[in-house]
Formats: sequence, C-alpha cells, structure tokens
Amino acid sequence: MHRGKGMKFVGDSRVPAVRKPNIPKDYSEYPGKTEVFWPNFLLKEWLVGSVFLVGFLCLTVAHPSPLERIADPTDTTYVPLPDWYFLFLYQLLKYSYASGPYTVIGAIVMPGLAFAALLLAPFLDRGPERRPWKRPVATGMMLLALASIVYLTWEAVVTHDWKKAAEQGKIRAEVEIDTNAEGYKIAQANTCTSCHGQNLSGGAGPSLIGTGLTPEEIAKIAKEGKGNMPGGIFKGTDEELKKMAEFIAGLKAE
Repeated sequence: MHRGKGMKFVGDSRVPAVRKPNIPKDYSEYPGKTEVFWPNFLLKEWLVGSVFLVGFLCLTVAHPSPLERIADPTDTTYVPLPDWYFLFLYQLLKYSYASGPYTVIGAIVMPGLAFAALLLAPFLDRGPERRPWKRPVATGMMLLALASIVYLTWEAVVTHDWKKAAEQGKIRAEVEIDTNAEGYKIAQANTCTSCHGQNLSGGAGPSLIGTGLTPEEIAKIAKEGKGNMPGGIFKGTDEELKKMAEFIAGLKAE
C-alpha cells in the first residue's frame, strides 16, 4: 500500500462541526420532568416551609422551654447540666483521668484527637471501596466512637439527680430584700445567706421567703436546727435572734 492510499481521516463525532450557543432548553420541552422556578417551584418551597414553621411553633407552645430561677453566683451547691448533645463530654469529665488535674485531657486532648481523626479521615482512608464491611478499620473506629458517645450520654442521664436538679432550678417567689436592715445583717453575720442565698430565696437550704412560720418558730429552728440544718449555727444574742426572726417572718412574696 502506498503512503496515504486507502486512509480516511474521521473527526470525533462528539465535537459538533458547528458551534451553537450554550443556552439551555426551555422547561416546556421536558413535560412532566421540570417546572418553572417562579412561581411554581418557589411556591411549593414556601408552602413546605410554612407547614414546618407552624408545626414548630405549635410544639413550642405545647412544650415551652424549661426555665429555671435567676442565676445566683453565691449558690455553690448548684449543679449545672449541659444540653443533651454535650452530655457525653459532661460525663467524661466526671472520671478521675479526665477531671481535676487532668481536666485538660478530658476537655481538650481527647475531643481534639476525635476531631482531628474526623478531619483527616478523607486523607487517610483513600481506598476505592465504599461498602462498610470492606472497610473494617474505618467502620470499626466509627462504631467505637458512636458506642462511646451513646454509653456516656446514657450514663450521664442515669447518674444525674433529676429530683435535686428540679428543686434547685425551681422558680421561687422573691421579694426585694433590704440589705441594710438590721435583721438581714444579723442573718448575714451568722452565715445564713451562705445556705439560703443572698436574697434568702434558697440555695443549699430552703427559701426563707413566705415560710408562714411565726418569729418564735423561726428562732427555735435557728437555735436547734431542723432537717439537714444542724443546731447551734446561730451565735448571736437572744436580742439579735429575735430581730432576725422577726425580719425573716416578715418576708412575704407579693
């Protein structure tokens, strides 16, 4: 065969000979497969969003947020509880190896390692296989992390004293306390405010507002104690005890 004889040059059929402007076809050319964005598609989106919003608002009305009393920085017995998605970390910080002098390990090091592993996962696991049973290392690590989070969250819920939490967060009636009153100063001098709060609305001890007790009954409790309150805490004179008891008996919620 002579050079060039019997040879044909065929162009690529995927490349059109005539360039056409890159304009998409009108949606009407695809019946049943697409629709106009405005107003058809956008109206559907708004309707779905409205239904979700109304449902969410109904849920908030039926189950309002559980509010607690105003924060009292003097109440050292208050045990805070984080939201449910942080309960696993809250439980982790209860263990000796992740709390106290090792808080940095539980609060920064361990969550940091988990975040770094998640961040580097796409770079470390670069195999073509996507079926979980074909990726034992990645699947095993993910199941281990999931099981740890579920267990720690469950442990936090079970071990938390929900009855005490409800009591310590209860919204109590408060009155405006005259901190310059002699009865208040006597109560403060005898460390009453350390247990009952600076506003005497409760802390480690119960609220002293609206107790319904007479001054004599209050004086007796201050001297002899009651329940978890031991006797002998009040160290003042009988005259001071009388003034303090009368002051506390006069605290009534409006």
